[in-house]
Amino acid sequence: MKSQELSSNIWLWLVMSFLPLLMAQSVRAEVKQNEPAVITTIKQLSEIECPATNVSELFSQSSTPASEIVQVTAVKANPTAKGVEVILQTTKGEQLKITNRSAGNSFIADIPNAQLRLPSGEAFTFRSEKPLVGVTEITVTNFDANTIRVTVTGEASSPTVELFDSDEGLIFGLTTAEFTAQQPPTQPKPQVEQPANQTQPQQPSAPDDQPIELLVTGEKDGYSVPDATTGTKTDTPLRDIPQSIQVVPQQVLRDQQVTRLNDALRNVPGVITTLGTPGNSEQSSFTIRGFENENPLRNGLADPVGGRSLELSNIERVEVLKGPASALFGNGSPGGTVNLITKQPLATPYYALEATVGSYSYYRSAVDLSGPLNDEKTGLYRLNVSYKDAGSFIDFAHDKNLLIAPVFSFAIGERTKLSLEGEYISADTNRVTLPAVGTVLPNPNGKIPRNLNISGPDRNDNYVHEDIGRIGYSLEHKFSDNWSLKNSFRAIFYHFDIGLIRGTSLDPDNRTLNRLFGQGQFNDEAYNMATDIIGKFSTGSIQHQLLFGFDLSRFSYESFFTANNAAPIDLFNPVYDRSIGADLGPQNLSSLTDALGIYVQDQIALSENLKLLLGVRFDAFKQTDGDLLANTESSQSGDAFSPRFGIVYQPIKPISLYASYSRSFTPSIGRSFDGSLFEPERATQYEVGVKADLNERISTTLAFYNLTRSNVLTEDPNNQDFSIQTGEQRSRGIEFNIGGEILPGLNVIAGYAYTDATITKDETYTPGNLLNNVPKNSFNLWTKYEIQSGSLKGLGLGLGLFYVGERQADLENSFQLPSYFRTDAAIFYKQGHLRTQINFRNLFDVDYFESARSILRVYPGEPFTVQGTISWEL
Repeated sequence: MKSQELSSNIWLWLVMSFLPLLMAQSVRAEVKQNEPAVITTIKQLSEIECPATNVSELFSQSSTPASEIVQVTAVKANPTAKGVEVILQTTKGEQLKITNRSAGNSFIADIPNAQLRLPSGEAFTFRSEKPLVGVTEITVTNFDANTIRVTVTGEASSPTVELFDSDEGLIFGLTTAEFTAQQPPTQPKPQVEQPANQTQPQQPSAPDDQPIELLVTGEKDGYSVPDATTGTKTDTPLRDIPQSIQVVPQQVLRDQQVTRLNDALRNVPGVITTLGTPGNSEQSSFTIRGFENENPLRNGLADPVGGRSLELSNIERVEVLKGPASALFGNGSPGGTVNLITKQPLATPYYALEATVGSYSYYRSAVDLSGPLNDEKTGLYRLNVSYKDAGSFIDFAHDKNLLIAPVFSFAIGERTKLSLEGEYISADTNRVTLPAVGTVLPNPNGKIPRNLNISGPDRNDNYVHEDIGRIGYSLEHKFSDNWSLKNSFRAIFYHFDIGLIRGTSLDPDNRTLNRLFGQGQFNDEAYNMATDIIGKFSTGSIQHQLLFGFDLSRFSYESFFTANNAAPIDLFNPVYDRSIGADLGPQNLSSLTDALGIYVQDQIALSENLKLLLGVRFDAFKQTDGDLLANTESSQSGDAFSPRFGIVYQPIKPISLYASYSRSFTPSIGRSFDGSLFEPERATQYEVGVKADLNERISTTLAFYNLTRSNVLTEDPNNQDFSIQTGEQRSRGIEFNIGGEILPGLNVIAGYAYTDATITKDETYTPGNLLNNVPKNSFNLWTKYEIQSGSLKGLGLGLGLFYVGERQADLENSFQLPSYFRTDAAIFYKQGHLRTQINFRNLFDVDYFESARSILRVYPGEPFTVQGTISWEL
C-alpha cells in the first residue's frame, strides 16, 4: 500500500473512532410541535453526572430498589375528540421514565421503573381490540419485573402518540390518519371497549391538563433497527449486547433493489463477497473478519444449503453477528454468523405486486400477500412468490429462479402460537471464471474481455440446476408473562445437477487454456430441531433473563461426479469444441452427520447501567463417510465446549461500552499419520467497543477485535500424504458502522473496516502471508433522501459508494486483485399505493473483480446496469 493511502486511512480511522462519542455528547432531543421527537431528552455534557469511580458506587448507581418502583394501579382507555387516550393511573406519574421505538406498524413504549398492580397486588394485562379506526390493538403489560410495556398496533402504519401529565397519571393520546380523515368534528366520539377486569371509562381528561412538550410519530420503515434476536436468541436491544451486530433492514433492501444475499452484505463492514455475480452462480459466499462463510442461518436454525440459489423476496431483514457464535448456534464460521429473518404473516390485509426490467434481458416479478384467515384474526397467512429470468454480461450465461414461500400462523388460545412455513425454489444458472493472466495480470496477447465464457453456447456444457424444498414449524407458548417456551423444526431437501467446463492449465503461449468437463448430481437432506426455554426473574435487585435450550440435527448427502478432459480453447480467438477426452474417473460419495447441542445463557442486569452476558454450550457430533464405489466406510465423533462472556457498561444512557470473549469450533474430519483423530478447529476472539444511540433514529458501533483460528489442518512435513493440526491464522481489526435517519427524509447506512488477516503458523504456506480475498481496507456508504412535503413529496434519490482495497487472490500470495471503487444510484417516486424506481449499478462502468479462487479462477464484477421497477402496495 502506498504511504499516501496509508496516511489517509489512518486519518479516516481516527475520525470514525471519535465520531460516536463527539456526536453523542452534543446531541439533544429537540421538541417541535407536529414534528417527530423522542421521549427522553439526552443531557448535554455539562449536565451529565459523573460515572462511578469504584465498584461499590458502580453497583449502587443505577439499581432500582423495589421501594422506588412506581405502582400503576389501573389502566383506562377513554374516547376523545382526537381519538383515544390511555391513562396509566398512578400518583407518581412525574417519576415515570419512558423510552419508545417503532417496529413495523407498532408504537412501543417501555417504562423501566414501574409495575402494573391491581389494588389486591396481583399483576395483570390490559388489552383493548380495535379501539380506534386505524388501530388494531392496545396492550399494556408487565414486560419484566420492573418494566411496563405499552404497545399500540396500527393497521397500515404506526399511530401518532402524544404524552400528557395529569393528576391521574401518565396519559397516552392516540390518533391515526384514518381517524382524522373519517371523523367529522360533529360526529359522536367512538366508544372504547374495556376489558372485564378494568375500570369503566371516565370522562376525558380536563382540557386544562398541561401537555408535555412532545409528539411521537411512528415510522413504518427505517434504516435503524434497535433490536435483534441473533445475538442472544432473545429480542434484545443491540446496545445491550457485548458483541458487534449489524442489521440490513427491509427498507435498505428495497431501496437498493437487492435480490441476492451478496448484494445485501455489501452494506456490512468487514464482510466481503467471494463468489458469484449475476448469471454466474447464485451461490452466496463471503468472508466475515477474514474467514469464509457460505451457509447463513434461517430464523436462527442451521441451514446447510442456506447460501444456495437464495432469493430475498421472502426475507424481511439480514442480521450479521460478528465473531464466533458457537455458544448459541454450534458449529460455524469463526468470523461471524449471518441470520436471515423471513417475512411473517400480518394481522391486517397487505397486498404488494412488483415488476422489474433491466439490462441484459433482466425480468423479475414478485407478489407479497398477507392478512387474516378468519374474522377473529386467530389465523394469519403470508405468501411470497417471485420469478426471475435474466441474461448476463457474460456470454451465453443465464439465470432463472422461481420461489414460492407460504407461511401460516395460528393463535391457539391466548398464550400459544403455531407457525407453519414452507419454501420451494427451482433455479438454473451457470458457473463461469476467467484466468488471471489477461485479466488481473498482464498478458502479451492482450486483455481477455470480461464477458468471455470459456464453455461456449451449448448449455449442456455449463449448467447448474437446483431444487430446494423447506418445510417446518415454530411453536411458542407463554407459561406466564416471564416464562416462555419455543420449539422449532425444519426439514430441507436439496437436489443439485451440474455440468461445467473449467480451466486446468494455461499453455506457455498464454492464450491456450486446457479444460476439464465435469458432470454430477448431489442430493442432500437436513433436519434441525431446537427447543428454548426463556425466563425472567430477579435475585434481589439483580435482574436475569435466562435461556436454556438444546438442538438436534441430522445432515446427509450423496454425490456422484464424473470428469473428462475437454478440448482446449484459444482465449483470444475462441472456437468452441465440444469433444470430450479421457475419462478421469467417477466418484460416488456419501456422508451422514448427527449432532446434539445443549446451551445455557444468562443476561444479567447488575444495575440499570451494568449488564453481563454469560453463556456456554456443549456439542457432540458423529460423522460417517462412505465411498460407494470402493464400498468403504469410516466414522468419527467428537465434542466441544464453547464459552462466551461479555460485559456492557453504560455511563450515560445513549452510550454502551462493552467487552467480550467468545469461542467457536468447526469439526475437522480425518486422521493424522499416527492414526489419531483430528481435534475440532477452534477460534478465540477478544472484542471491545462502543455503541452509541445518537438519538431514537440513528445508532453507531465502533469495534476492535483480535480473532485467532487454531488447529488448522496443514501438510505433514514428514508424511506428505497426511495432515497435521499445527496451522494458525489470525485476524484483527477495526470496524465502524452507522445507520439511521440523520434528518427528516435523509437516511444512511455506512461503515468502514480495517482487517489484518494473516497466516501465523503453517507447514504449507509462509507465515505472514495474508488470507485470500480479504482487503485491509473497505468502505460502504448508502444514503437516501426523500422529499417530505410540497408538490414533489414522495420523490427520492439514493447514492451508494463501495470501496474494496487490494487483496491477495490465494494463500500463496502469488498475485493480487486490484482495489475498486463502485458507485450505485437510485431515483424513485411514490404516490399513494404506487411506487416507481430506477436503480443504477456500477454507474461509471468500473472494470473490477469480485474475487478469485486460484490463478485460473477469477470472478469479474458486474458492469454498468440499469433496472427499472414499478410496484403497487395496499
